[in-house]
Amino acid sequence: MSAVAAPAATLRLGFVVEQSLGHLTHQRHLAAAVASDPAVAPAWLPVRYRDDDAWERVPLVRANWSLRGGLRGRAAVLARLREGPLDAVLFHTQVTALCAAPIMRRVPAVVSLDATPLNMDTVGAGYDHRPDGDDLLARLKRGWNAAVLRAARAVVGHSEWVRRSVIDDYGVDPARVVVIPPGADLEALRPGPERLEDGGPLRLLFVGGDFARKGGPDLLAAVRRLSPRCELDVVTRDPTVVPEAGVRVHRGLTAGDPRLVALFQRADALVLPTRGDCTPFVVLEGMAAGLPVVATRVGAIPEQVVHGETGLLVPPGDVGALAEALAALLASPARRRAMGRAGRARAEALFDAARNYPRLLALLKTCAAGQPRA
Repeated sequence: MSAVAAPAATLRLGFVVEQSLGHLTHQRHLAAAVASDPAVAPAWLPVRYRDDDAWERVPLVRANWSLRGGLRGRAAVLARLREGPLDAVLFHTQVTALCAAPIMRRVPAVVSLDATPLNMDTVGAGYDHRPDGDDLLARLKRGWNAAVLRAARAVVGHSEWVRRSVIDDYGVDPARVVVIPPGADLEALRPGPERLEDGGPLRLLFVGGDFARKGGPDLLAAVRRLSPRCELDVVTRDPTVVPEAGVRVHRGLTAGDPRLVALFQRADALVLPTRGDCTPFVVLEGMAAGLPVVATRVGAIPEQVVHGETGLLVPPGDVGALAEALAALLASPARRRAMGRAGRARAEALFDAARNYPRLLALLKTCAAGQPRA
């Protein structure tokens, strides 16, 4: 009689995830990886920016997202633990873990983040974020964040930009810090058919809910300089953006919407001249769709886009440099097609959601088993 393999033990894993901006896309990809793993019994513990809870009614807490998010993350985990034990918890981002260090000493935890607070100081102008100084309060905040990161079994950075800050600025043991980039759905977003050169305008795509922070006004100014040789599709939730000559505006499109996928497949290039960002998912989605990406040297974007190979990088807020980069793509269809192919290859190698999110889940499972990292 042949032996029957014993079923894998079920792991009770908690997922405390910030519910804002690209973190929602992050959770969607993570949930797909969790759903495909029968050994995991997940507890999803969302932490919302605004919520109808006691903390929303305390002025000091309401005014401070880090404190509000940390208290909500702690409350969510404690409520779940009253129902039964957890084998490990993933906190994303570190904001959700700020009040949970005592819990992390009892329950193995992984903290994942797209930017440390000091990383955010370097890109904060686009978010209307005021950098901390070097006074006593700033040093206390830095120490608080360091204590939380050191309490985790492992810390996951979305980029080397984050990893270096976690180690150098917050003193976390390098052996417990790993880079696992986010990823795009490479099956849902594939390159569209190559366009026969017909002398038509360069078709640009911009996707950004926060139109101003993502550099939308800079892009409109650049496109006007090149009109009518460029046309632009703008996907945004900003109600103040209106169509104009050569510019179409789309609202109500969410990730995975067939209409949004069609816009990716129709475009010649993705443009994101953002003034404040960390690791924007839309850059990875543009690469997955086989598009050259024109973006800015902000946050970890230079780790996503290889300048001159998969796209072009320009300084944030420089309309002239942005217009020159678009003109360069306009002048050479062969170059932009080569960049698009290289971008797709880079996405397949480094930014495949189907590979990267199971890596994150495997790390959490390893920590649950008592090991420091995968």
